[in-house]
Amino acid sequence: MRRAVPLVTVAVLTAAGCSDGGDGSGDASCSGRVVYDGRDYLPTDESGFTVGKRLGTATIPACGDVPVDPATLPEATAGVYAIEGTDPTEAVAVGDDPAEARRMTAR
Repeated sequence: MRRAVPLVTVAVLTAAGCSDGGDGSGDASCSGRVVYDGRDYLPTDESGFTVGKRLGTATIPACGDVPVDPATLPEATAGVYAIEGTDPTEAVAVGDDPAEARRMTAR
């Protein structure tokens, strides 16, 4: 098993198409959100977890916080991995590679 590296997955945030809403706060309503198995997950700063087996693929929806029609933006995807000792309905690791997967919690 590989240990997750606490990296900011720039590709995930960029593909989501989110901005800070123009107020400089950086807290867009969908910033970093992914959807897996019918649940929304948001990134956390937690590190030190162990990535388990691949569970499937998450969808990175287009974000409505940008000044373009989200329906015209392409939908992106990323791999979803189990986190050892954690129920996937509570948290998963998301990334294109298990070594760079970021912990995300269900909201």
